[in-house]
Amino acid sequence: MHKPLSPANIHPPFAPYSHAMEVSSRSRIVFCSGQLGVAPDGSVPPDCAGQARLCFDNIAAILNEAAMGLKDVVRINAYVTGREHLQPYMQVRNELFTEPFPASTLMIVAGFARPEFVVEIEVVAASPG
Repeated sequence: MHKPLSPANIHPPFAPYSHAMEVSSRSRIVFCSGQLGVAPDGSVPPDCAGQARLCFDNIAAILNEAAMGLKDVVRINAYVTGREHLQPYMQVRNELFTEPFPASTLMIVAGFARPEFVVEIEVVAASPG
């Protein structure tokens, strides 16, 4: 089992995430490349929430290949292209994850390879070996 780490002597997380997640050394670990909000048919939703849902759908499909799921995610790195995308991204993330929350970083970046993309998400997942 993974253990969230939230020391009492530092400020608590600003949202539903853990400061850190401890993973047993006997775990299987999957490192997912950054996923963009693109559907199998190549379509891209115009909004951040739609793209974020597709990012997490793509991540779930990748983890399924390793007999894992979003419940096994211990680390999320997310990137958005503007402050206006922070809340829509966080709303989707918060709908999908429950305690123990994964460690999470959210950054604003200048852009991605194609201008229609506004969010990219990468994760690390771990499950018992």
